[in-house]
Amino acid sequence: MYQVNFSDQAMRELAKLPTLGQMDVVEAFTAVTPEDLLRGSSDLGTVRRGGHTYYRLRVGEFRIYFEATEGSLMANYVLHKHTFADFAFRSHLPFPEDEARIEQEGGFWKYLDESPKS
Repeated sequence: MYQVNFSDQAMRELAKLPTLGQMDVVEAFTAVTPEDLLRGSSDLGTVRRGGHTYYRLRVGEFRIYFEATEGSLMANYVLHKHTFADFAFRSHLPFPEDEARIEQEGGFWKYLDESPKS
């Protein structure tokens, strides 16, 4: 069993969810075992970024990017799937938190969905 910690970004994202959604995400994350990390699964993968190896756990509409050390898991990022922030993180693109915050407010996808004005 791991000690589980959440970054400020992860806590802000969790706080936006309804209580049951928060419980689902936290329950899935706290259920990760050392055996899960060794064998992997369709919901658990790895991403190498900036000299770190992050695990990615898929939980419903969310992705938890975390690091594992002996005895603890640190949830660095909780990102909604199909967002630019999630894509940028997985694709090794620049990932400043300010850009992620702007994107998560929906402006990025609204911009893409708008048809060009003639």
